[in-house]
Amino acid sequence: MSSRRSRQSGSSRISDDQIIQLVSKLQQLVPEVRQRRSDKVSASKVLQETCNYIRNLQREMDDLSDRLSQLLTTVDADSEEARIIRSLLN
Repeated sequence: MSSRRSRQSGSSRISDDQIIQLVSKLQQLVPEVRQRRSDKVSASKVLQETCNYIRNLQREMDDLSDRLSQLLTTVDADSEEARIIRSLLN
């Protein structure tokens, strides 16, 4: 089997070259991977770090949302600050 074969995913096909390009893009986007000095990071490591990064972002979003909700209870409901906080929560 060729290393440049196409993979079947539902009705769409993706080549090994496309997978390599996508992993490379992830490598550039995820800080933990991007900061590594070596360009030789396995695709599985890039995917693991990407998953960890997304989980951390979700936790940060949840934390910020909780903090904004708490802050909203301390300001006048009709104030500009409350309007801004509500817009951030939506």
